[in-house]
Amino acid sequence: MRCVRLVRFSLAIVLLAICSAMVATAQQYNITRAEYGYGRQRVDVTQRLQDLARQNARFRMGNSTFGIDPSPGNVKTLWIYSRNNRGNRTFTYREGSWVDGSQFAGWGSGNWGGGGSGPGYPGGGNGGGNNDAWQIQHARYGSPRNNVDVTQRLRELAARDARFRMGNSTFGIDPDKGVVKYLRIYARGRNGRNRIFEYREGSWVDGSIFSAWGGGGWGGGNWNGGWNGNGNGRSGAWEVERR
Repeated sequence: MRCVRLVRFSLAIVLLAICSAMVATAQQYNITRAEYGYGRQRVDVTQRLQDLARQNARFRMGNSTFGIDPSPGNVKTLWIYSRNNRGNRTFTYREGSWVDGSQFAGWGSGNWGGGGSGPGYPGGGNGGGNNDAWQIQHARYGSPRNNVDVTQRLRELAARDARFRMGNSTFGIDPDKGVVKYLRIYARGRNGRNRIFEYREGSWVDGSIFSAWGGGGWGGGNWNGGWNGNGNGRSGAWEVERR
């Protein structure tokens, strides 16, 4: 009887280990593409990242890593575009930071990449395999009580930077003094879904989730949706995603 219990306990431990491994694998992200640079000055480094992955699980990243400086004088970023069973995700690493491949499936084998593109950057087309790329319709900055249209200003920022920290100085205005402001980006997915991306004053805005971000070919139409995006003429419900 004691032997039977021991066997059952051992089987339970083995099954638990297998289930844990399966869950961990499902949560890992599969890399589709990697780009390195600043703003719209980017290069495809997918192949070089594959070579590095075969050598190291973790490495410090910069110009010397990729053998190129695509934007002299500016701090560069590494964008790794990936997906798992929950959807798409972009990982960003500032020049000089450490890249840990443990969260990516098949990292050391280098058997990944080449199946997708970054959204709206040189070589990236309109988003490649990313069906969740969001097209910006409009942008407003302020509070529910007082807010202003910053679509044009956001377009100018997007042309220079893929990622920036946002506040009053960014937009050159304080539309509601004494209260915390928010940037709201109103966007539409390829499947027709409407979403509001909301950023609290002082937070970072990463344009990698928006299609044609650096190209600026978005927004500018007649907007009457107001702060909540549901004014006259706007069809479909708006989901709010706070970032």
